Amino acid sequence: MSSDLAGVWEVALSDGVHRIEFEHGTTTGKRVIYVDGKEILRRDWMFKLVGKETFNVGKSDTKATINIDAVSGFAYEYTLEINGKSLKKYMENRSKVTSTWVLNLDGTDCRVVLEKDTMDVWCNGQKIETAGEFVDDGTETHFTLGDHNCCVKAVSSGKRRDGIIHTLLVDGTEIAEYNYSDVTPVISHTQN
Repeated sequence: MSSDLAGVWEVALSDGVHRIEFEHGTTTGKRVIYVDGKEILRRDWMFKLVGKETFNVGKSDTKATINIDAVSGFAYEYTLEINGKSLKKYMENRSKVTSTWVLNLDGTDCRVVLEKDTMDVWCNGQKIETAGEFVDDGTETHFTLGDHNCCVKAVSSGKRRDGIIHTLLVDGTEIAEYNYSDVTPVISHTQN
């Protein structure tokens, strides 16, 4: 990475957390985007220093856009949009349509994501084979991680506003859900 680093963001998708880095050379017009350390876009000698760069992130090719706006004089502000929403709005919406749990199993960090609309389960970027069943108080989605029996229980909260509550059990032990509101941009600043 060069001294032209203007923004770094971490974006949580079903297939994992992706790191997006953006370099902007305000004297050379250079723009470089890295996703997970791999260069995916490079433009040299851009005469227009403001604008947008759109690219895809993750296995599902989620649309991302970096907006480059002039703040004043030679100062620039960089913002990231995911699927047309600000990163903050996207993460707030993401917490409504997915449930995420982060845990350590047998010395390996695991990030388990449930897509509530499809009931698909992902672990560390891989879609997991599941078996669903109806039970007295809701549904259970069973799967294994290594030698561990896992189950996502879906039960009604009894309150219309709260909807369905999803709980992950690993070998019968409940795992606390990951909180997206704790996620903030790594670096997102103006550059002079």
